[in-house]
Amino acid sequence: MAPRCWRWWPWSSWTRTRLPPSRSIQNFGQHFSTQEQTPQICVVGSGPAGFYTAQHLLKHHSRAHVDIYEKQLVPFGLVRFGVAPDHPEVKSYGAEDHQALDIPGEELPGVFSARAFVGWYNGLPENRELAPDLSCDTAVILGQGNVALDVARILLTPPDHLEKTDITEAALGALRQSRVKTVWIVGRRGPLQVAFTIKELREMIQLPGTRPMLDPVDFLCLQDRIKEAARPRKRLMELLLRTATEKPGVEEAARRASASRAWGLRFFRSPQQVLPSPDGWRVAGIRLAVTRLEGIGEATRAVPTGDVEDLPCGLVLSSVGYKSRPIDPSVPFDPKLGVIPNMEGRVVDVPGLYCSGWVKRGPTGVITTTMTDSFLTGQILLQDLRAGHLPSGPRPGSAAIKALLDSRGVWPVSFSDWEKLDAEEVSRGQALGKPREKLLDPQEMLRLLGH
Repeated sequence: MAPRCWRWWPWSSWTRTRLPPSRSIQNFGQHFSTQEQTPQICVVGSGPAGFYTAQHLLKHHSRAHVDIYEKQLVPFGLVRFGVAPDHPEVKSYGAEDHQALDIPGEELPGVFSARAFVGWYNGLPENRELAPDLSCDTAVILGQGNVALDVARILLTPPDHLEKTDITEAALGALRQSRVKTVWIVGRRGPLQVAFTIKELREMIQLPGTRPMLDPVDFLCLQDRIKEAARPRKRLMELLLRTATEKPGVEEAARRASASRAWGLRFFRSPQQVLPSPDGWRVAGIRLAVTRLEGIGEATRAVPTGDVEDLPCGLVLSSVGYKSRPIDPSVPFDPKLGVIPNMEGRVVDVPGLYCSGWVKRGPTGVITTTMTDSFLTGQILLQDLRAGHLPSGPRPGSAAIKALLDSRGVWPVSFSDWEKLDAEEVSRGQALGKPREKLLDPQEMLRLLGH
């Protein structure tokens, strides 16, 4: 994206401006006129969806002027803050909030959302004070998607394997002191319905110093159904089945026998209650409802059997989904689905307003999904622009935003300011043998910039 075409407008979270969170609405083009030779387009959120949408607009309209707004002091959203530091090539998840469990005991110390835990070890400023207690023996992760496996892998990976990544020093120090030896990854449904992918599963199976724990009973009578699955799912299930039922070779058996840590998949279990310690001050376990499957195909759902199982643990991480938040009463929002009602990215009943990313389609997919989706939103916007379907008349564009910020005494952080912060992080990282050491304190960032 050529510097002549776009500008960067992040500011710190202490401003009073009523702008949407960076991962709640990824893009909307609101302040431009169809009569202008240079359409002014506003993109809110500098995560993958925001940048990909801006990229498409700039590539396909030679005069487009794009302003990107961001609530954090640094760009790139959960490309910077998401997933795991040992997977820099797939950081691609974004939504502002997490799905609550809505069960008793969820508020106990020792219960965290996976989103907050990921933010903690990736240096998201709002999660820097999380301080999870890793002195327990067993952790339970609720959910069986890639984020759940990422979190399990970080908990069990030898810390010296992480020290060359951009994980924060605070998180690395806590992991060095961790006593977590066992991680259970729990799902409401069965092996055929897991949401993680084969790459992440293979990494877990091969994780140094660990051994997998899979119950062969969970895989009985699945061979025929595996044969009918699409190729990616078939390969995944075959790997699960081999790991659960086949006797490992001599070398692999020796590796597993010497492992000091373990991880396992628990199927057909739904969280019912977080159990407190005797003094009531922290989590001591989780009560799981035993489930069975009803329905077929996509309609398969887990229903309780009436049986329960108590699983002792000292740490519970909820990874049952992300969700977007509403941003303003003037912007339609479906609280049940966690999306802005839209047709191909056009926000319903609000001409000139568009959305892309997870707030458009829900919290599914990875970076390539978001890229394709954002390009489509950009394409729709440009079609409407050419067809004259957008509100006409002069619009003040970014000049009005600048005047508003000036009136409130807000100093935006420019993209050149980000480049200074970037250089500082890289410099600090080099001293530690890491790609970067992330700045965590917004006030420190502002001091470094002289704000």
